[in-house]
Amino acid sequence: MKKKDINILLVDDEPDVIEIIKYNLLQEGYKVKTASNGKEAIKKANKTLPNLIIMDVMMPEMDGIEACEHFRKDGNFNDTIIMFLTARGEDYSFMAGFDAGADDYVTKPIKPKIIVSKVKSLLRRLKKEEENQDKIKVGKLIIDKEQYEVIHKGKTFSLPRKEFELLYLLVSKSDKVVKREKIMQVVWGSEVVVGDRTIDVHIRKLREKVGDKYFKTIKGVGYKFVNPTK
Repeated sequence: MKKKDINILLVDDEPDVIEIIKYNLLQEGYKVKTASNGKEAIKKANKTLPNLIIMDVMMPEMDGIEACEHFRKDGNFNDTIIMFLTARGEDYSFMAGFDAGADDYVTKPIKPKIIVSKVKSLLRRLKKEEENQDKIKVGKLIIDKEQYEVIHKGKTFSLPRKEFELLYLLVSKSDKVVKREKIMQVVWGSEVVVGDRTIDVHIRKLREKVGDKYFKTIKGVGYKFVNPTK
């Protein structure tokens, strides 16, 4: 996908932030629409179906967390990448964002070069969409990469992008330990800097949704997807 075909929705209630980020993204050749709160973002997103949403956490009328949860419940945005902007540095901010279904976050004050680098890294996945349409089946769990769906005990459900990619990686290496470094490289990319807590948050969500028995923590090393039928 070429840059001129990529739609980005930028959501923030601070005009100065909107201006500087929009300018730098337009300079890179992306299409950029803007909104000042979550409600306006939903209206505009329904019209443009953006490839990427860059959204502030704290906003009037509807904050970023609530808006993100809305997008993740709407099947039209299954392939939309969501990145949060946040002025907060504590655990609550990024954990709440990931729990809502965000793919990444950047802390304020905004540094244009970092924003552009993050955007390029996140959108690189759109160019690397694999054509492999095979389904992976382990026990009562089926991962359908073509449909981006998970089937567990006959029940079909969708996962946020990062959770799906992490689950797919672990299932594809079933009963083998996947090191944290490998998880970061495959799921988040080498240019995206994330901490160990990020992986832990996503594993916790997968345990809740898929089942705790499937995931084994190898302390100080990584994680293993266990086939409970063996």
